[in-house]
Amino acid sequence: MTSSLVPPIRPEYDRALAPFVEAPVERALPLGARLWQQDWLRKGLIVAVLALVWEGLARYQDNDLLLPGFVATMSALVDGLANGELLDRVRISLTVLLQGYVYGIVLAFLLTTLAVSTQFGRDLLSTLTAMFNPLPAIALLPLALLWFGLGSGSLIFVLIHSVLWPMALNTYSGFQGVPETLRMAGRNYGLRGPAYVLQILIPAALPAILSGLKIGWAFAWRTLIAAELVFGAASGRGGLGWYIFQNRNELYTDRVFAGLVLVIMIGLVVENVVFAAFERLTVRRWGMAR
Repeated sequence: MTSSLVPPIRPEYDRALAPFVEAPVERALPLGARLWQQDWLRKGLIVAVLALVWEGLARYQDNDLLLPGFVATMSALVDGLANGELLDRVRISLTVLLQGYVYGIVLAFLLTTLAVSTQFGRDLLSTLTAMFNPLPAIALLPLALLWFGLGSGSLIFVLIHSVLWPMALNTYSGFQGVPETLRMAGRNYGLRGPAYVLQILIPAALPAILSGLKIGWAFAWRTLIAAELVFGAASGRGGLGWYIFQNRNELYTDRVFAGLVLVIMIGLVVENVVFAAFERLTVRRWGMAR
């Protein structure tokens, strides 16, 4: 009875394996295919095509007052950089921009920390963002001029408004998406308040925070240029937007386009160098984003 329950033993045998043959090496991609895989090359080709189309339209229009060509614009840009005028204007604009950007980030973190800590903070954040986020920052410039006078304080005020709300919304959304296991781990270690936010929520929500930083930068940069176009000269010294406005009044259209190209170039550098390096060293290195 007991022996019938024992499973039969299978006989052992050896299986002869085929001789090892070295796997064929895949042929390398052609040079053109390898180059086409380079992100910078594809984007550079797009920019080159746009420049050719621009130059062609300018030559077809044949009116430098309305549309200077790409070559004329680059010549004006090089001249402005060589004599130092454009560099000085950029320095003034970026100095004001960094002040407003940093103040907006700090206020956004304080507001978001209060929102994740208390019910009152959540109600405050929800109410304020619903009220002020749809309000264009440039619309507050007349009031800022009354409150802070004819100086950089007015520009910093509108920059804080342009950065604060998108940064707070993205940060809070990132905090809401933090897994519950990480939250429980933080509570088990006794973390509360700012320590809980700094050590648990911010590292876990870094992709959303980085997205908020990018959006806040874009909003701040375009708000600053628009504000300087309206009023950007403090003590007779204006930034890049004021440079564009002055040359438009004097009908130096090539310099106007040179200023606009410099605005675009600064935006591209910040997006593809500064933020890309920060993203590569943090969220991509940690496997939090592709």
